[in-house]
Amino acid sequence: MADMRADIREFLSSRRARITPEQVGLPVYGGTRRVAGLRREEVAMLAGMSVDYYVRLERGNLAGASESVLDALARTLQLDEAERQHLFDLAKAAGPARKSRAKPSVSVRPEIQQVLDAMTDAPAWVRNGRHDVLAANRLGRALYAPVFEDPRRPVNTTRFIYLNPAAHEFWRDFDQVANDAAAMLRLEAGRNPHDPELIKLVGELCTQSELFSARWASRDVMFHRSGVKRLHHPVVGDLDLNYQSMELPGDGGLVMNVYTASADSPTADALRLLASWAASHEEAVPEGAPSDAGGRS
Repeated sequence: MADMRADIREFLSSRRARITPEQVGLPVYGGTRRVAGLRREEVAMLAGMSVDYYVRLERGNLAGASESVLDALARTLQLDEAERQHLFDLAKAAGPARKSRAKPSVSVRPEIQQVLDAMTDAPAWVRNGRHDVLAANRLGRALYAPVFEDPRRPVNTTRFIYLNPAAHEFWRDFDQVANDAAAMLRLEAGRNPHDPELIKLVGELCTQSELFSARWASRDVMFHRSGVKRLHHPVVGDLDLNYQSMELPGDGGLVMNVYTASADSPTADALRLLASWAASHEEAVPEGAPSDAGGRS
């Protein structure tokens, strides 16, 4: 993962391969094209740079590329917001060594935990860029009880997705969730390519999960801001939850996820039942101990 030139080369070539000449208004004449997507010279022409310069960029030499050059590449390759951010992150990482970024947090301030605990009707938790869950409120721990069964702390949602068979039942849209998790982790790798714990996590997942290895190789990236999570909870059954992911500006790299349900919906009723279960469950199990939600109801 720390091979920045290879990361740049694979990212740019994979984005180039998905753009057809028709998409960018280039004429296509008879005969079979030898490459998928655009040729390097076509990208160079559309981005307003020499072929030699673009070839150097795609070989991993993004160091020193100006913002206007990166903007031209992003426009030509039709990058979305997350992909554009990833391109700029790769260019920054390829440049001269800078002061090391602060390491991703492994704990939260007491004030953040107070905010979580004040939200009694909505599951909520805080994660870092590696997808370590660093704090949660009672309903958040109950909602993600299968994830918290892992005795390791902090628990990691992407490790659960790819290495725990229970994840296939827990997420009703497992394939989409797996895609999203790998893409979010790839985005974090662009921001923090030398984070040793992230490198260790990606290595663990690549060696133990063929699925993760394939998703990681796709070089896809994405933001994770809002949407719907469709879960099957072992205690209360199916849940259709709206989620919002909010960065915590005062805590670099931390994100708070909050889950809600439409009023008077079956999911709202299920959350109330889950809250009741969580209250009685935590009286019997000390906080931080592994959950046994899979065997209780």
